[in-house]
Amino acid sequence: MRAPLAAPSRPFHFLGPPTRAGGSAPPAAVAVPRRRSAMGRGLRLLLAALALLAAPARAEGGAAEEEVKIEVLHLPESCSPKSKKGDLLNAHYDGFLASNGSKFYCSRTQNDGHPKWFVLGVGQVIKGLDIAMMNMCPGEKRKVVIPPSLAYGQQGYAQGKIPPNATLIFEIELYAVNKGPRSVEAFRQIDKDNDKKLSELEISQYLKEEFARDGKKRHPSVHDEILADIFKKNDHDGDGFISAKEYNVYQHDEL
Repeated sequence: MRAPLAAPSRPFHFLGPPTRAGGSAPPAAVAVPRRRSAMGRGLRLLLAALALLAAPARAEGGAAEEEVKIEVLHLPESCSPKSKKGDLLNAHYDGFLASNGSKFYCSRTQNDGHPKWFVLGVGQVIKGLDIAMMNMCPGEKRKVVIPPSLAYGQQGYAQGKIPPNATLIFEIELYAVNKGPRSVEAFRQIDKDNDKKLSELEISQYLKEEFARDGKKRHPSVHDEILADIFKKNDHDGDGFISAKEYNVYQHDEL
């Protein structure tokens, strides 16, 4: 089974099951159609890490949402850095149904047992987990209770064996808190000429460097396809560049 992530309308590879109740499909960087399966899981994870495809905040409406209950099971003596929106986290977690205690997900059984990487606060996991893992430090362990309104809501998630209106319990162990891929540092790393916009050449070079670091063999067409997709979804004004605003640098960062 896949991990508890944003509820996609098409296959989602990154961490698992869908997003918030009534949510729409996650950003294309993490929801890759089956026709691109040749790109491989590793490549799609790389795309999620690049996070160049915008993940706009969704409007919330209707009744006030319930709260996530958080119990800290272990807190390291040195609790730093603490996670915030936009950080890249590495964690293991198990998911249980509160109704009967049955386990519906275990990250240790996925990806050869490696912990999961995801960007916090941008909808790559269900909203309840985005909330539950804020202000968490490496080595910390938490047990969290997530109400249906912040999980899979009235529709549930049949593929993940999560019934409608299910309250979920997660046991989480956080291993790493890194600067997120859409931080100002990442933008500057790509922006070689410091003109505060990203050219096709700059992003192309960045992709080549990331592919080389990843070490997996890929057909040359994969690079071109990803590059075209990045500009299609981010170059909103069609000027051939991705500005800091289009790149979606978070508000707490300043260029």
